[in-house]
Amino acid sequence: MSVLDIRLFGDPVLRTPAEPVTVFDKELERLVADLTDTMIDAPGAGLAAPQLGVSLRVFTYHVDGVLGHLVNPSLELSDEQQEGDEGCLSFPGVKLPTPRALRVVATGQDMHGEPLTIEGSELLARCVQHETDHLDGILFIDRMDREQRKAAMALIRQADWSGLTRPMIKLSPHAGTFGGGAR
Repeated sequence: MSVLDIRLFGDPVLRTPAEPVTVFDKELERLVADLTDTMIDAPGAGLAAPQLGVSLRVFTYHVDGVLGHLVNPSLELSDEQQEGDEGCLSFPGVKLPTPRALRVVATGQDMHGEPLTIEGSELLARCVQHETDHLDGILFIDRMDREQRKAAMALIRQADWSGLTRPMIKLSPHAGTFGGGAR
């Protein structure tokens, strides 16, 4: 069990649909433990295996004091929607309104292969949908409308961690203080 590095936006594994888990063994148990340790350390409400560079359909969550995991999830979503701020450990410091279903019923398995169902609303529903999206190669910015996504990309380009950051133009000591060039 370890705290591992979380893959950031731009890493191809985050856009690659994950493979179903077919072997329920000690390696899977270790993956769930690593996901849990890393999620709690970050801290975050959820973490999917692709965020650790593992292309398997597994995620962990920690919502309202409940800690859990789900393997090979399948979701049933309510028609009723919620709007709220959402962030992602693969997008440090970026938190924007993202539409989601208000309620979810998620079925799958636990790390031992036993059937498991998670039912939740509001934050738990948001978390389960967000993490399942990661398993499908979908990112939360993909759920935003065009204007919200444009705003998100502007924030991402400005982030210290982003590989999309534009190079800084070094100004002479005589240049203006903001926007450059004015004397």
